[in-house]
Amino acid sequence: MSVSTCPSEPAAAALDTNGLDEIDRAIVLATQAGLPLVPDPWGAVAKPLGLAGDEVRVRMQRMVESGVIRRIAAVPNHYRLGYVANGMTVWDVDDAHIERLGREVAGVPGVSHCYRRPRHLPEWPYNLFVMLHGRSQVEVEHQAEALRTLLGDACRDHRILYSSRILKKTGLRLGRRSGPPR
Repeated sequence: MSVSTCPSEPAAAALDTNGLDEIDRAIVLATQAGLPLVPDPWGAVAKPLGLAGDEVRVRMQRMVESGVIRRIAAVPNHYRLGYVANGMTVWDVDDAHIERLGREVAGVPGVSHCYRRPRHLPEWPYNLFVMLHGRSQVEVEHQAEALRTLLGDACRDHRILYSSRILKKTGLRLGRRSGPPR
């Protein structure tokens, strides 16, 4: 394997340790709080950066494909939409069936998060965590009962832990650099 030190390849030298060039980094900084809610969000992001909207869209798609950006999606404020009962349901599911059942549960409408986690016996036997949202606790309990039916005999127990306050509503944020790029 050889490494090029040719000065005619400036893009390679401009990449930071995460594989982002300065333009990609500027796009991430401009969008990490969300895309603007305008008819042309790509153009709105592009304009202050001196770019074309299509370039921002293509670069962001490339960052999604490479895993730098997890996804581009709308993230509604479910509290403002009336979904004020948020229940983290925890399930004690037979380990022999958890992979298959976890995938099935993750595909159920209304499930926003579904994770397998280690048990901490004897105090905590739960190994499947599923976030449900409803307009009331009764609605969340109905959703949980439907999951209980889906899990069948592989489920030994479950609990619903309701949110009492919002602790986090943002993901990781890049800091602005001071000084020249590395």
